[in-house]
Amino acid sequence: MSSAEKIIIADDHPLFRQALAIMLQSHFSSAELLEAQSIPDLEQLLLTDPVDLLLLDLDIPGANGFNTLINIRAQYPQMGVVIISGIEDPDTINKAMQHGAAGFIPKSTPVSDMVLAIREVFNGNLWTPAGDCNQAVDLAVDERLESLTPQQHKILLMFADGLLNKQIAFDLGLAESTIKSHASTIFLKLGVRNRTQAVIALNEIIQAQTCFGPSSVK
Repeated sequence: MSSAEKIIIADDHPLFRQALAIMLQSHFSSAELLEAQSIPDLEQLLLTDPVDLLLLDLDIPGANGFNTLINIRAQYPQMGVVIISGIEDPDTINKAMQHGAAGFIPKSTPVSDMVLAIREVFNGNLWTPAGDCNQAVDLAVDERLESLTPQQHKILLMFADGLLNKQIAFDLGLAESTIKSHASTIFLKLGVRNRTQAVIALNEIIQAQTCFGPSSVK
């Protein structure tokens, strides 16, 4: 993380906000922390300087289920959004990821895992509790690859070439944060958690298409 990282904690429980802030200050000392206890508070904070990460409680007053997540992802596509919730059933987790969350952290998660999750998201990866990120498993492998935009496909191939986000951003003339945003979408579409798994999935798809042909990979 660089010194410019800005994190918003959006939760209406003061004690949980305080505990989360203490954890973040301890492990991400260079980050600037902001707090919101309602959706109007959050909207005001988002109107100021760009925010790198939003930790959002689905039950914060005014959230209306997944509507706030959907709207925020549409308005601020470069910002990572991690859901932190007391609700932790697989269906809720998968829906949050399908609606564009970069991570889902149940409030019962140990602090060490919370830190790991936030680091993963800052590194451009997705994070959910083990075994719960299954939103793409029912898609045929070739359909997963076809769901990528041309730009995302190009970035995936650059991942396969071992290029870092900074190098890809330079080569494509984009901001590094844009590459991270594309990466999160690629991972979501392929049903993986990080670039290593994405490259493995790409190789499996290519191998399958080589053996059976694109129209036969089901």
